[in-house]
Amino acid sequence: MAINREDMLELTRRMTLKRNCFDRIAGAYLDKEGFVDGTFNKHFHRLSLKDQQINLDIAKAVPFSDTNVQLKEYVFGEADRKPGSIWQLLMALKECGLKNDAMLDVFYEEFGKIYRSHGNYAVYFFHGSYDVPLKASDKESLWESEEVYQFLICAVCPVSGDYEPGEPECGFLFPAFKDRSSDTDRINIFQAAGTFGKAGGVEAILFSHK
Repeated sequence: MAINREDMLELTRRMTLKRNCFDRIAGAYLDKEGFVDGTFNKHFHRLSLKDQQINLDIAKAVPFSDTNVQLKEYVFGEADRKPGSIWQLLMALKECGLKNDAMLDVFYEEFGKIYRSHGNYAVYFFHGSYDVPLKASDKESLWESEEVYQFLICAVCPVSGDYEPGEPECGFLFPAFKDRSSDTDRINIFQAAGTFGKAGGVEAILFSHK
């Protein structure tokens, strides 16, 4: 199940200060044992321009990564989509636009139970929407909109000092942006080079029944 690189590049073109597709950012700081030290939840446009750029770079790292090498597509089977699943939680977080702190706390808690890190880290969540334009037969964009793709990007970064984030180690894009459309049965999981095979990674969290 290959990811189309052009689909990912189409998304990243909306991840700039002038063409920002994000409306909300939320996250948590966790210690290496997985306990939450603090959380935040803000309207993206209320951040300073400097902080907007820092966070855009974090979010963009997921879809801009090496397609089908660092960023791979996974399918949620029927067992993965049962009530109480992480898939159900992600669907709810997408629908509420990250405005439900209680649901976010559940995710952070579940994440901290499984993810293993050598030091303190942060889980960043971004909610975005992209008005997908129709494409003509010559692949030029038309003004008409085909659909509004609402999505979540999660990025996990090591932190140091006063919660200063390092380069993202892993994360995901949900729902998958497949054939220029939303696919809620699929998710694109990111794993940075040099961290493959790490115990307690994102895949283990999303598909914990396996």
